[in-house]
Amino acid sequence: MSDEDELCRGVCFGLAYWLLGALWYAVLFHKPWVALERVDINKAQGINQVLLTIITFVLNLLIAFVLAQICIWRNANTAARGAAVGILLWIGFIGPVTFTSYLYEMRPMQLFAINEFYSLAGLFLMGLIIGAWTKNAA
Repeated sequence: MSDEDELCRGVCFGLAYWLLGALWYAVLFHKPWVALERVDINKAQGINQVLLTIITFVLNLLIAFVLAQICIWRNANTAARGAAVGILLWIGFIGPVTFTSYLYEMRPMQLFAINEFYSLAGLFLMGLIIGAWTKNAA
């Protein structure tokens, strides 16, 4: 597989996560998330949305790259195996670390569910796509 193919795949994986985030926060959980985070709408409107979008996308590409490397190491070459790797990473690292932070910060558990189940769904989705794509590329 060429470097261009690898780059294309990575962008697709990151884009899937980014699109999930847009759907998650702008459509599915916008109102409860804004209320629980106590977002000041006036202050939020003054933020450079383009810059935030670019930074978020670049970080999603980084997540996709790392997840793809872990899937390669684990031989996660099917959709199910890739999804399992994503879920396992969330269960072992992201969930416990962020849950502990939420406990000590006394943040609402509903906010934990909105914010952290997004990363769970995102890792599941990216792992699923990575595993399926890896199988097709083999």
